Amino acid sequence: MKLTEVPRRILVIGNGIAGQTACDSLRAAGFDGDLTVVGDEPRAAYSRPALSKTLLVDGGSHELAPPTHEAAEVLGVAAVGLDVESRRVCLDDGSDLPYDGLVIATGSRARRLGGDGSVELTLRTLDDALVLRERLAARPSVVVVGAGPLGMEIASAALSAGCRVTLVADGRPMLSHLGPCLSDAFTAAAVARGLTIVAGAAAGIDTARGLVLRDGSRVEGDVLVSAIGDIPNTGWLATSGLMTGGRLEADSRGRIGPGIVAAGDVAAVPTRTGVRRIPLWSSAIEQAKVAALALLTGDEAPELDFDPYFWTEQFGLNLKATGHLPAAGEPKFLLGDSPHGPSVMRWTHDDGHGVAVAVNHRIPIPRLRRMASAGA
Repeated sequence: MKLTEVPRRILVIGNGIAGQTACDSLRAAGFDGDLTVVGDEPRAAYSRPALSKTLLVDGGSHELAPPTHEAAEVLGVAAVGLDVESRRVCLDDGSDLPYDGLVIATGSRARRLGGDGSVELTLRTLDDALVLRERLAARPSVVVVGAGPLGMEIASAALSAGCRVTLVADGRPMLSHLGPCLSDAFTAAAVARGLTIVAGAAAGIDTARGLVLRDGSRVEGDVLVSAIGDIPNTGWLATSGLMTGGRLEADSRGRIGPGIVAAGDVAAVPTRTGVRRIPLWSSAIEQAKVAALALLTGDEAPELDFDPYFWTEQFGLNLKATGHLPAAGEPKFLLGDSPHGPSVMRWTHDDGHGVAVAVNHRIPIPRLRRMASAGA
């Protein structure tokens, strides 16, 4: 799949880090045509990881560095349809925008326990974070549903704010994300800091305060926050003919179709563990760099080839990891001797690829990546 000519009008749908990186990469590669970025939030792009890691905890900055590209911005409107044949994107204000090249970077939205319009709070946007931070300031009792990294970060921030916090976990916290060794370390740190963990699966909500579990029991709090995953924003592509089995699948260069690429949380991409989404900040950046070049140069663009980078800050532990998680079994300690840190650990998957993890250690990321490589 290769474009026969360089597009002169490129439209980027999505103003998150994938969309912003795509714009930067297009200009850096010499694209000097018309570039327009569309965002459904009426604000400049911001750092989404900072919402749960710094803003909730101490009001830290969520701003991104100023963009290095020049692009027209259409903010506060969402894409609602795509006509591939006529190469036009329809917006929810009734207008439409033409394109020669299209970058799909619409990201994802929070999955809600009670469905759209339900009463629980979520943390996906800056507005979500500001609302939650205001609620935590009153030191309410808090129930967090979901024991992945986001749910644990929210619970940690709520404890730091002086709240009484209960985490409802359908399994060991972060087990499927990190593996048993690191899951145990973070769970121990959370309990030591005062987190109450209730094992069980949420079945629904019957009041603003009441969470009902599948076994019929209830967990109540003044504030209910769900962190049960995300849903890629592909609804506007339903009639486009671009979806494969209900998801947006890109090739190894981020291409979806002629003149169309995708990057970030919205896209499933080839990895050595299969075609899947990797909803991580660093993954969105790497995908966008490759997809932007593919839009301009087709097969001459490099293929996507990177090890995911992930980090989390919670309950006094700061973790940085590079490689494909989760990590099974016991680690080899490269620095330190405990998963509670300060330490650097390495696991080796059956296929020979490695995972390197630093806990409470100020190791540079390039060095951590080298430690993850086979034979380090």
